[in-house]
Amino acid sequence: MKLAVAGKGGVGKTTLAAALARGLAAAGQKVLAVDADPNNCLGAALGFPADSLAALTPISQMRDLLTERAGTSDGGGFFALNPPVTDLLPRFSLTQDGISLLVMGTVERPGGGCVCPESAVLRALTRHLVGLDDTALVMDLEAGLEHLGRGTAQYMDRLLIVTEPTPASVRTTRRIAELATGLGLRCAAVGNNIRDDAAAEFVRAGVAPIPIAGLLPYDPVIEQAYRGPTQPSSAFSAAIAKLLSVLEGSS
Repeated sequence: MKLAVAGKGGVGKTTLAAALARGLAAAGQKVLAVDADPNNCLGAALGFPADSLAALTPISQMRDLLTERAGTSDGGGFFALNPPVTDLLPRFSLTQDGISLLVMGTVERPGGGCVCPESAVLRALTRHLVGLDDTALVMDLEAGLEHLGRGTAQYMDRLLIVTEPTPASVRTTRRIAELATGLGLRCAAVGNNIRDDAAAEFVRAGVAPIPIAGLLPYDPVIEQAYRGPTQPSSAFSAAIAKLLSVLEGSS
């Protein structure tokens, strides 16, 4: 499967991405986890060693590399829209427990959304990664959809939008879904931190008509995920397994 995970900051997006990657790897699939959030925490959530993560530079911050690949190192005003990127994954990824991690980051600049050489390279890399036939992909995005476009939508099975039972989270989910639908992406919401039936109903009603792929229960252990990998409750693990089953059945 090719999955992207988005949502408002702090709703559990990275925790879900890590849980999905681990679930797919446990099922025997070759898994690539891509951290495309500027606040890159996916590697820590997956349990990669801190010293290995500290030595990684997000590809979005490798200015010399991006300039060279975009073909703008000569100072000209033109750049390649389809730059060579196939060697970047083996060069800059880490692998552990059946999961490869690529920290891609995102280009942050005033007036975001414009086409620039750096963005052209990252989008080309995204197109390459989602086109890997033998690899399950889980991409942890920020709230925006900077790396995704019509060139990748055809390969993605689903954009999962993590939603907490709060008005702000529901509003963000609806905005992301509107953008994603315009790109041709299939969207589904995943409710997180669901404590009771009332919270579940709040999410269902708030995001309708966006389909709900799954509901994840509140788990106090998950709140410590920022410190590193955690051992979630059996209820949370069961909810992740059910979510993967739903996604596999509808892909």
